[in-house]
Amino acid sequence: MLSLADIREARERVSGVARHTPLERSRSFSEMSGADLHLKLENFQRTGAFKIRGAMNRIETLSDAEREAGVVTASAGNHAQGVALAASRAGVDATVVMPKFAPVSKVKATRGYGASVRLEGVDYDEAQAYAHQLEREEDRTYVHAFDDPVVMAGQGTLGLEIVDDCPELDTVVVPIGGGGLISGVAVAIKEQLPDARVVGVQAEGAASAAKSLEAGELREIDSVDTIADGIATRSVGEQTLDVMAEYVDEVVTVDDREIALALTLLLERAKTLVEGAGAVALAAVLSEAFEYDDGETVVAALCGGNIDLNRLGTVIRRGLVQMGRYLKITIDLKDRPGELERVSSIVARTGANVYAVHHDRTSRDVAVNAAELELELETDDAEHAADIVDALEAEGYEVEILS
Repeated sequence: MLSLADIREARERVSGVARHTPLERSRSFSEMSGADLHLKLENFQRTGAFKIRGAMNRIETLSDAEREAGVVTASAGNHAQGVALAASRAGVDATVVMPKFAPVSKVKATRGYGASVRLEGVDYDEAQAYAHQLEREEDRTYVHAFDDPVVMAGQGTLGLEIVDDCPELDTVVVPIGGGGLISGVAVAIKEQLPDARVVGVQAEGAASAAKSLEAGELREIDSVDTIADGIATRSVGEQTLDVMAEYVDEVVTVDDREIALALTLLLERAKTLVEGAGAVALAAVLSEAFEYDDGETVVAALCGGNIDLNRLGTVIRRGLVQMGRYLKITIDLKDRPGELERVSSIVARTGANVYAVHHDRTSRDVAVNAAELELELETDDAEHAADIVDALEAEGYEVEILS
């Protein structure tokens, strides 16, 4: 079983590469949640995520023969970058297998750190199967993304920093993918602060941990579907499950809407960019996925910031919808002069800003003497969006809300 001594030894190995990332109290999110909320800004870590901690610890413990043969791993992106950088610094050849649909930014970054990248499989689990095939064929050492005590110990160094910087903490909230991060952090926290609580968070579309903990053995889900690609695994690990069963107090889930809202709020309120997996801990706090007291000192781990720019726009849009800051509607108009101007004047009176307009007179779903108008509007909040719909309906228009 992973021990506090293992994690302290890991800190000595990784300290020359992994940064001691900031832990800052957020006044905005404390006011929103009622908790005394602190953010562990691991998105500022080298490679943009905590994974360099575990990867570096594993690479540093390779034998001379293992270094000579090289390493192989599978990853959705963040572990890939961690292994690539750690191996490059140690002069070890690294091959990384990533899913075919891994974010382009993560693939490019992994290659930029010096690893050979192969794209195989539709998700992490299929990529991992291919990586194990390379392990056998090329006699490489497999560097597991999470189910390895040495990797877990490296990730646990994040927990040591949290205790150093916030010894008065009551609760730590940590994302769960395969369980490597929360295993290391939970041991680091609980062995030093036994009364502290450790809460794990999974995305609703990749929630295997609670089922596995309840069953007392691994439970694999059939597929994953979430914007939090960094924690999109079908199952936690066997060894991480054992640690979580002993040290983790509670596991909760958040859905993609809650993740998108947390990510967008972090951008607006904290000027901090995270990926989906990096937002789940805050999402759990803001959505009250678990119970906490007013004024309770809560630390939310923002575990990564490597979001693909193509996905960022989509996620922000979803977050704005949740905040009531974006409204997309369709209206059926009479196909006659002045109707578009009439709708525009109603929208203008409400104070909304038009983001985009699509006017279609040829759709099969529209009557011959009608036209379909689709509007994308920037709004102040949910109440403002409702006022716009009410104003249009008061003028006799039938409004369909798309988002």
